[in-house]
Amino acid sequence: MNRLLITICGRAGSKGFKNKNLKVFCGKPLVYYSLSAAELFCRNHPELQIDLALNTDSEDLAKIVAAEYPEVVYLPRGVELGGDKVPKMAVYQDSLRRMEERTGAPYDWHMDLDITSPLRTAADIENAFALKQSRADLDLVFSVCEARRNPWFNMVKTVDDHVEQVIHSEFTGRQQAPDVYDVNASIYVFRRDFLAQNTDGMLWRGKIGVSVMMDTGIIDIDSEHDYLLMEAIAQHLYAHYPEFNAVRENIRGE
Repeated sequence: MNRLLITICGRAGSKGFKNKNLKVFCGKPLVYYSLSAAELFCRNHPELQIDLALNTDSEDLAKIVAAEYPEVVYLPRGVELGGDKVPKMAVYQDSLRRMEERTGAPYDWHMDLDITSPLRTAADIENAFALKQSRADLDLVFSVCEARRNPWFNMVKTVDDHVEQVIHSEFTGRQQAPDVYDVNASIYVFRRDFLAQNTDGMLWRGKIGVSVMMDTGIIDIDSEHDYLLMEAIAQHLYAHYPEFNAVRENIRGE
């Protein structure tokens, strides 16, 4: 049976938005949205051995998760992985190593779901995983959304005392430019060996595929403004898109 590790990773505190991982979002703990979406995905894959783990240095976050999702393995994060300068890759590797030691067997894939991206559907996870599963040549698949600006057409950079195109081109319409995407940091699916053998913490060393998500469904929560705006967007999505509401309705607890 193929084995998949799903992680939820969050550190204590935050410079941009204090204790953002402990926030309540639309009446439910923020972290529960990722756990609910993961649970819906797991139900659709009885053929897989799936383990869920929480990697954090926040005891408060660990208690919130344990209260309704006791099956999630708590991996207390060491001080060497604290702070905002530690690359995510190091935390993923730490989670993979410790869970393989705990279970006594290697995983085939490692998936991470970001806490501050609560507006994802079970289908979003399904699509990202299916792409990685179908493409053995890909080291990593991550979620993206279609970019609203294009560096070949309508983005500029500062050069001395003026601005220039980010990438020089003669395109007269955006449709002529190459397709570009915003990395929305919601879903990552790694080939196990690519993750385990990475030595510099960079995601870009491997061959990468992308899974496209709805662009208005994702705003990474890094400020109070992001949080309030995302709650407003969420209310619209819950009212008009059943697939988003299904994740909210599946959250455990009252």
